[in-house]
Amino acid sequence: MKSLRFVLPVVILLSTVALAQSDAQKSFDTMKTLAGAWSGPATIDPPMPGMTPGTRTQVSMRVTSRGNALVHEMYEPGKENDPAKYDHPVTMFYLDEGRLLLTHYCDAGNRPRMTGKVSPDGKTVEFDFLDLSGGNQHGHMYHALFTIIDPNHHIEDWTYMIPGDKLIHARLDLQREK
Repeated sequence: MKSLRFVLPVVILLSTVALAQSDAQKSFDTMKTLAGAWSGPATIDPPMPGMTPGTRTQVSMRVTSRGNALVHEMYEPGKENDPAKYDHPVTMFYLDEGRLLLTHYCDAGNRPRMTGKVSPDGKTVEFDFLDLSGGNQHGHMYHALFTIIDPNHHIEDWTYMIPGDKLIHARLDLQREK
């Protein structure tokens, strides 16, 4: 009887870990379906000086590291690929200890991390803020939501928190490039 009291909690704990890992794997597998080249209009709320509503944005997503990471790069079409002059944020998605993590290498010079979870219907993956490395004098990325409309269309909603806890929301309505 004593051994049963010991074994039962261990079995419950291992089952919980296995379920968490399978949820994270499912979330990551959903994100990996977005690998490819994407483009579409971006809107910012509230509007930012110098950003015209509907400005075209390009996103490149690729699976790398033997399937263990997904790289997301965002850039503005028509601008030279010079990260010293133009925005060119890079985001990495990966599994870590049963969690789907996102690390955003921001043009603001910091690296926020977020944890992700797929919705029950498998159409959205939502990322919530976990922690931040680097300075925060210009603010940091705070939240992300990826909504899959179909294999060739998805929407990315990114929320940026500026000092004073004010939020800026960017929406990218992206179509797969052929």
